[in-house]
Amino acid sequence: RQHSQIPIVFYVYFNLVHKRGVKQFIAEAARAGVDGLLVLDLPPEESDNYEQLMRGVDLCNIYLVAPTTPDARIELIVKRATGFIYYISREGVTGMQEKVSANIAQMTAKIRAHTELPIAVGFGISNPEQARRVAQNADAVVVGSAVVNQIAQHGDSPELVRRVSEFVSSVGDAVRSI
Repeated sequence: RQHSQIPIVFYVYFNLVHKRGVKQFIAEAARAGVDGLLVLDLPPEESDNYEQLMRGVDLCNIYLVAPTTPDARIELIVKRATGFIYYISREGVTGMQEKVSANIAQMTAKIRAHTELPIAVGFGISNPEQARRVAQNADAVVVGSAVVNQIAQHGDSPELVRRVSEFVSSVGDAVRSI
């Protein structure tokens, strides 16, 4: 927070939160300057205490919506979420993909019918052109695996920071071009 006000969101699994202690983990995340948490495997039906603790320290509580999520569940998720909704753009596992899902426009419209929260779309978005296409229907684009891939490719190189920065800049430029 000394150098940037760009929001920071931790993506974690609940076992890490639980091991540390839910209250302690949330308090420490807030003290560290985190803006929100996406606990990937914590369903809203099991998160009453967690959500109360998050509200107490003004952290955003982000939930996932998948292509297979029924309308009734989308309604539940958006009522309990704060910050934004993370739409998983396709079924399967994350990682680099050659194509983006064809149903992103339809699904983001479906989610928007239930909420005014911003929608971030991620899962398999691998390059600037894919990010540009996704950004036409999303408020944010997540390129996590693509950045991890850049780090893996250049991890031992003195060029690491430059290469990752160039990749991230190219994605940002593509998204801003729409």
